[in-house]
Amino acid sequence: MPLPDLRLPAVVFVALAFAGCGGNKGFKIPDNVRGVAPDYTARDNADVRKRFAYQDQVTLAAEALRMGDLPLAEKRGRSALKMDATRPEAYLVLTQLANAQGRDAEAGELLRKAVEVAPHRGDVLNNYGAWLCTHGRPAESLVYFDQALAAPGYSTPAAALANAGGCALDAGEADRAVRDLRKALALAPTNAYALESMARNEYTQGRFFEARAFVQRRLAAAPATRSVLQLASDIEAQLGDAVASGRYLQRIRDEFPQDAAPNSRG
Repeated sequence: MPLPDLRLPAVVFVALAFAGCGGNKGFKIPDNVRGVAPDYTARDNADVRKRFAYQDQVTLAAEALRMGDLPLAEKRGRSALKMDATRPEAYLVLTQLANAQGRDAEAGELLRKAVEVAPHRGDVLNNYGAWLCTHGRPAESLVYFDQALAAPGYSTPAAALANAGGCALDAGEADRAVRDLRKALALAPTNAYALESMARNEYTQGRFFEARAFVQRRLAAAPATRSVLQLASDIEAQLGDAVASGRYLQRIRDEFPQDAAPNSRG
């Protein structure tokens, strides 16, 4: 599954810089500079107060979501959105909430709106691309990954490259897939999604030793999922190692007992 940039928005405040601002008291020029400049009182204007109120609500919504208080997260997130619907952070928090509650269609609509208000935010574009890819629209998703990679200041290009590569496989664009996955791994050698996607590509191409190497790297990089254990089992079966294949199937039974019984084909 493509990896989103759905980190909960982290609103950073510079406490010292804004200490004393935001209320009616303001701050005054120290006595030792009186006479050098007139005696001013600085106060936040309405736009600054609105921005900080919005950020407060987003932060509280994110914290409530982390704590598992979904009703409070919804309340705070909606409050932030009501204050300012032209910024993406509230949409991202509400997307996390919708995902947690299994409301996939709503999550997609929230991400679409986030793209509308922040068309040059790399993380927002990558998130929407990931949603499109996992909802049967892999070819369309590639456009958003490309835009994310071109976005100024985007700090996690490996995420978009990995997603682009994996979704290119789903779209039948094998050459692009390998290109983007290799770029992703050059930037982030332990990117789990890129490693699993490379393993799947090598398996599909019948290069089972190469597939084994990638799947082993994937299992070393992050906790196992049912899908990657099934892939590892299938690879070992193709290599003729029934014992190793069986060990992976046993891991599925042990680690994912709630899932349907594993099979030899995935």
